[in-house]
Amino acid sequence: MFRRYLILSLAIGSGLIFFACGAEQKEAEPMEEAAEQTALESGIVNVYTHRHYPADKELYAEFTKQTGIEVNVVSAGADELIKRLETEGDKSPADLLITVDAGRLHRAMALGLLQPVSTPTLQENVPAHLRDKDNNWYGLTVRARIVAYAPDRVDPKKLETYSALANKEWKGKLLVRSSSNVYNQSLMAAMIEHKGADKAAEWAKGIVDNMARTPAGNDRDQIKGIAAGLGDIAVVNSYYYNMMQHSDDEAEREAASKVEITFPHFDGGGIHINVSGAGVTKSAANAENAIKLLEFLTSEAAQRKFAEANFEYALKDDIKYDGISLGKLGENNEKAVMIFDQVGWK
Repeated sequence: MFRRYLILSLAIGSGLIFFACGAEQKEAEPMEEAAEQTALESGIVNVYTHRHYPADKELYAEFTKQTGIEVNVVSAGADELIKRLETEGDKSPADLLITVDAGRLHRAMALGLLQPVSTPTLQENVPAHLRDKDNNWYGLTVRARIVAYAPDRVDPKKLETYSALANKEWKGKLLVRSSSNVYNQSLMAAMIEHKGADKAAEWAKGIVDNMARTPAGNDRDQIKGIAAGLGDIAVVNSYYYNMMQHSDDEAEREAASKVEITFPHFDGGGIHINVSGAGVTKSAANAENAIKLLEFLTSEAAQRKFAEANFEYALKDDIKYDGISLGKLGENNEKAVMIFDQVGWK
């Protein structure tokens, strides 16, 4: 069911909601200029974002069109944005932080960079397991960590669980990103929550033993590696597969055509999911406008736009997830990194 949704999301695009883009969004400004901008204006919201998709810009433009609130965007890497917020402190011009992975959102919260906010709209729009229990951050989109495989060399029935990735039959056949990748850290954090630290460490050691090469590249590179015969299976985020299928790059489309995907689950549980999400900054001078933007981005119309354009799941899509609160991904992150170091996952 989930794979069909992922693959056919473009095909149903004509039935989804498209937004007019009449309002003009201000592009990323140098940090100094953004800081100089008067934060007391009522008609602006300053966004620090790691997301870089055209659909996001279109949504900001639609929000401005509907509300008259201008969206000023500063784009950078997630870790850089968190560091900027930490360095700028109370003087930060940012009103809303948007980033990927619940682990990063948890880190920003733990550093005291976010403030709790709650409205009936946000509580309705965002399911409880996709937001912080104290309302410091809210999910915007959902993605699943899945397995890509070579259909001519692999029986997907042997990959029904994440535990199966550590089976000896995959020795020398598994492609995966570095342990420094936050998506892998969160998968490991989920494994700790499900199986305990000792069993999770055994699993991670099995992954290392099965690696076809030293971890390298991003999720797209793992799929390309399967197509090139460097390995037979790979751990990737769900939306990258569809992005490659519909890429403007012929080489990416060709690589994706040689690969299929399957959705494993935890033993006795569901699929490992994660989010991109947002939180109102503790320094926000325009907190009211930031909340309005957050409500807009979690609305049904915006959710359809995210799903149609980026191959991500909407917040209320029917995904059999693994049942744990995503806050646990952040809480277990330090243990996950320690286990990676312990078993030699580079």
